[in-house]
Amino acid sequence: MGDSFFRRVFIWPLGICLFFSVFFLCAARQFPPSELNRRPVLEDMLRKAEILRSQSSGTGVTGSLRLYLSTGQSDFSACWKNVYGVRMGYLEGWRFEIAAYELDKLIGLNMIPPTVERKFKGRTGSLQLWVENALSDEKRLSDAIPIPEDKLLLWSRHKYLTRAFDCLIANDDRTQQNILYTEDWRTILIDHSRAFRSSKKYRTRLVYGRRGIKAEQLIRSLPRSFVQSIKNLNENLLQGRLSDFLTQKEIQAVLERKTLLLMEIEQMIKEEGELAVLY
Repeated sequence: MGDSFFRRVFIWPLGICLFFSVFFLCAARQFPPSELNRRPVLEDMLRKAEILRSQSSGTGVTGSLRLYLSTGQSDFSACWKNVYGVRMGYLEGWRFEIAAYELDKLIGLNMIPPTVERKFKGRTGSLQLWVENALSDEKRLSDAIPIPEDKLLLWSRHKYLTRAFDCLIANDDRTQQNILYTEDWRTILIDHSRAFRSSKKYRTRLVYGRRGIKAEQLIRSLPRSFVQSIKNLNENLLQGRLSDFLTQKEIQAVLERKTLLLMEIEQMIKEEGELAVLY
């Protein structure tokens, strides 16, 4: 998948959908620099494409909208949110959606669709590229859709990678609705408006793990590259990337959870052995 592919995205009538099918084939592994450098193209489209119409997204409790947009060459849709404040006992924030995407890029997770800040009808919110033709985990379970045997290892690894990321961003609102799968069973993560909690509870305990808030759900294996990316996080790096979307307290909470997550991984390695934990 090289530069010629990305040029074709803007020529073919179904270019956006085709891009997503290929974009997420590569999810959860490092893109080569030539492809990583193309992600800003989608972000620019989200910021500048003409908004044709809107409708309720039909899911969730945040009042999100599905916006239909056009570049003049390609039509696509995206999820827009501008929720902020305490709702149903939870602090909701549209800025957390963008922060999750920016952190995803920073650590090479590559599982969250492009997400930017954009105004709609005079209000500022987050705009995330809509994932077409994806299967939700909720649908998988309700319809008893089996995971193909040759995809079980991939599915399992993505499950633990998702849990580790949710530990880092203090997201204990991961539901079956906001885990999506492509046709080849790669994982896409959406809906992070309840993440980045900074109360003492979420600074002293991880969401998952041996002492986790959801302790019955463990993290069993992780990519070495992901663990190294977590180790590389520091305050200057997070401030530079996330300060427009998170408060200083929220950024500091991420760093505190980084320490807890690395301690969890070290304990896993001590108990199971490095080869059993890291790949």
